[in-house]
Amino acid sequence: MGNGGSAGRRILIVDDNCDAAELLAELVRLCGHEVSVAFSGYSALQTVDLFRPDVILLDIGMPGMSGYDVAIALRARPEFAALRIIALTAWGDAEARARTAASGFNLHLTKPAPLPALLGALVAA
Repeated sequence: MGNGGSAGRRILIVDDNCDAAELLAELVRLCGHEVSVAFSGYSALQTVDLFRPDVILLDIGMPGMSGYDVAIALRARPEFAALRIIALTAWGDAEARARTAASGFNLHLTKPAPLPALLGALVAA
């Protein structure tokens, strides 16, 4: 459980690439965080209600429900106003970055993100 400090946050990783999501989850766990993984936008919304993460690492290009759609759905709910949503995506062009900002993301990281930048983003205020 979270201890209120910079370590021990609850992190939800959402990516339709199961291997990439599981590998990232293991790295984040090794850094002392509690992690849950979802492999689609729809399952992400269900997991958020149960897991109550502090931070979501959210892929954008997923079938069915995109990361943009997930972020918009979460930002429409007042209880998730303080939730930190970080895009972790292969899409790094200006249009994608503008869409993540408009959809309510706090930060946009492009895959493969350098591990120090990624881990630093998880504990940023």
